[in-house]
Amino acid sequence: MNKHEIIEKNIGLMALLMVFAVSIGGLTQIVPLFFQKETTQPVEGLKPYTALQLEGRDIYIKEGCVSCHSQMVRPFRAETERYGHYSVAGESVYDHPFLWGSKRTGPDLARVGGRYSDDWHRAHLYNPRNVVPESKMPAYPWLVENKLDGQDTATKMKALHAVGVPYTQEDMAGARDAVKGKTEMDALVAYLQVLGTSLKSKR
Repeated sequence: MNKHEIIEKNIGLMALLMVFAVSIGGLTQIVPLFFQKETTQPVEGLKPYTALQLEGRDIYIKEGCVSCHSQMVRPFRAETERYGHYSVAGESVYDHPFLWGSKRTGPDLARVGGRYSDDWHRAHLYNPRNVVPESKMPAYPWLVENKLDGQDTATKMKALHAVGVPYTQEDMAGARDAVKGKTEMDALVAYLQVLGTSLKSKR
């Protein structure tokens, strides 16, 4: 019996070798990305989220927005004509975790910043049918009533600073006062309005 037959007749050994082969193939594509400037360095002009935007991002996650909205414009004409410039990795280097997503029950939000006014976003989040009659998106009226206390905002910034987000001691010291008394609606709108603006400012 030759070596090839031994592998073919031993399912466990074949599975192990398949995993090894796929791992090598995957690593040869993934590992170089960790050393490419385009994927590890922030785009010019990218700034960390402000305290209010950071809280808004957490509300975006908490309310499940990421389940229906992607934040990644693919480099295809149909997408760039609708949403704008395709997404680049340098826009997301301060995002932990990143929220690229893949599901589009609703439109992609990677370039939504500055596209609509704050008032439009407030009306849309309060009851989407007020501005988009055919919308299937749920309403979020409680965002207007829920207030932020900012107790954990500085702690979040400290944790992000530990993984490379350039927050300063001044940012952390003023975080609580920056969000205290603001509503969850204020925070979520602030977050939406900054999405994609770092790359827009370059063009």
